[in-house]
Amino acid sequence: MPRGIKKGDLKITRFKHGLLGEDGVHNQRRVYGETLVGLGRENKDIVVLEADLGKSTMSCLFQNEFPERYFEMGIAEANMVSFAAGLSLTGKIAFANSFAVFASGRTFDQIRQGICIGSLNVKIIGSSAGFSDFGDGATHQSVEDIAIMRAIPNMTVIAPCDGIETRKAVRAITEYNGPVYMRLSRNDLEDIYPEDQEFIIGKPVVLKDGTDIAVFAAGTMVGPALEAAAKLEKEGISARVVNVSTLKPLDENAIIDLAKDMKGVVTAEEHSYIGGLASAVSYALRNTPVPLEAVAINDVFGQSAENHQQLLDYYGLNSESIIQKTRLILGKA
Repeated sequence: MPRGIKKGDLKITRFKHGLLGEDGVHNQRRVYGETLVGLGRENKDIVVLEADLGKSTMSCLFQNEFPERYFEMGIAEANMVSFAAGLSLTGKIAFANSFAVFASGRTFDQIRQGICIGSLNVKIIGSSAGFSDFGDGATHQSVEDIAIMRAIPNMTVIAPCDGIETRKAVRAITEYNGPVYMRLSRNDLEDIYPEDQEFIIGKPVVLKDGTDIAVFAAGTMVGPALEAAAKLEKEGISARVVNVSTLKPLDENAIIDLAKDMKGVVTAEEHSYIGGLASAVSYALRNTPVPLEAVAINDVFGQSAENHQQLLDYYGLNSESIIQKTRLILGKA
């Protein structure tokens, strides 16, 4: 049991898990790797770079099929990103992979100076994002990667909610010409994104409509947002759940339209409330009277745990927290 977490503190919500694709469950990393292989067959300009974590990020699937287009750079993330920038200048679509905490932190200068100033066509894939690398503790858990990447001009930032959206997003960022940062969870996620829903960079998607409260969620918190909405329905509270998978550019007009008739807004994300979805949505609503509450990581680091859900519950990243914030806004706390 990790320091700071006691058994009595835990109220673990169990989500169904299974083999890849069974029972509506997919692993984002695996979907990413398989999608990249499929796109590699279609487009010979796609190249993939790795920083000694290919079996974890699943870039190894691309290596197995296209070894001549795969570059193992070792534990040298900054060099990897600079090399990816060079490849992009030859017309290649370069995907650079590492854990989210390293892909965003160790490489900041190279991304800013070498990729974003020139708006080069490089895709940075941050795997094991948030608390999803539960066993390795604070050094491997990215609580600030979205904030770092959102702050860089010309960077597009995406956090898909499940395997289905991941597959669609990988294709979309391949077709998009410019820098992209995409974060992925390490663990299995239930399918919630509609198969017939087109993924468009920058477009928030309403997954459930409602009339009382708008819940804007990103990444792994979209599932708990839908779960919270179902529970709130039993209390007579109608919640609109919006998947905001593009954190930048944020469609401020869409956010305003989706929030303006609501009694309040709740944001939910597996990231610090500083610089992430809460910051983005609150800025979009800065000239409106709509009250806002955030479900996010407070200004703290993570820690090791026995499983991912343990950390989510300990740090209040679950459906119950969304429900509590909703009650607070509605004066029912």
